[in-house]
Amino acid sequence: MIKHIVMFKLKDAEGKTEYENALEAQKRFDNVIANVRELKKGEIVINSKEAPESNYTISLLCDFNSIADLNAYQVHPAHVEFGKFISTVRTARACIDYEY
Repeated sequence: MIKHIVMFKLKDAEGKTEYENALEAQKRFDNVIANVRELKKGEIVINSKEAPESNYTISLLCDFNSIADLNAYQVHPAHVEFGKFISTVRTARACIDYEY
């Protein structure tokens, strides 16, 4: 199994606050979950409002059976569309993929 973790620092953008954009990301990621068969488990979690501002805003947590499945997810149209939205509301990104 492959764990794919991506953290994003979001900003006020698209007429919404950072927190509203985090909620929008969660909502939009539901489309990825529904349409990418290679994605075995996926969720977006939002950093606590009481945590330090230096923390990342959201974390994307995904499970795949293999690197090949992760690579298929990366180019899937639902993921590409999600990525277009995230690119308009993020200021930073960090990622790790590991086998477990």
